[in-house]
Amino acid sequence: MPAIRPSADLRNKYNEISDFCHKNEEPVFITKNGKGDLAVLSIETYEKFCGRAELYRLLEEGLEAEKAGDVYPVEEVFDGILKELNG
Repeated sequence: MPAIRPSADLRNKYNEISDFCHKNEEPVFITKNGKGDLAVLSIETYEKFCGRAELYRLLEEGLEAEKAGDVYPVEEVFDGILKELNG
């Protein structure tokens, strides 16, 4: 169940919100005048979300390349990587 708090709690109960975000690894939704306004989450959780979004983007890019026939044998790819690494 999402945690929903009024905006005044950011000022008055910051440590409580911070502890919740770190412990539960999920956002706290902040309301302003009774309506949704912000989502607050720990930096670690934010970085996980960003990493997951980047992974999905790369997977989608790979699937589109495959559909377009822009693929290479895995041996060829690894040989190219090894050549770059070895100079």
